[in-house]
Amino acid sequence: MADGTITIKRSITVRAVVTPRWKEDAARELGTALANSDGQLAQLEREGQQLVDEIRRQSLNPLDPRVQDQVASVQQQVAAKRAELEEQKRQILEQQRQVNELEMEQVVEQGQLESVVTVGVGDNLVEKLQAAVLVRDGVIEAIDGAL
Repeated sequence: MADGTITIKRSITVRAVVTPRWKEDAARELGTALANSDGQLAQLEREGQQLVDEIRRQSLNPLDPRVQDQVASVQQQVAAKRAELEEQKRQILEQQRQVNELEMEQVVEQGQLESVVTVGVGDNLVEKLQAAVLVRDGVIEAIDGAL
């Protein structure tokens, strides 16, 4: 810092050109995410039912209000987690729909990376922080922004 410069972190936007390969990769990733979501939902239902069965089996009187409260609590927790997983699944389905509607050669934001940049007195901070990489099928085509 004695020389009037510092190194800071910045985000770099990764943009991708939509190609047949990109669409295939995106569809495969979303399909896997959807299958995982379905698996998590099925596992949640199984585990929730097993827990309810276990509570009832261990109690002397399954109709005891305390037992019923425990069962209701488990069912409520399962319902809350199910709603969360179903929302995730809905978002994945929406992403699938969006990917299907993309046109070839369209540029889409794919994510963020982090890097560091050295800035000094007199630099335009806004320009230094703005950076983007354009990729086509994983190969960098362009780098925008101050390096």
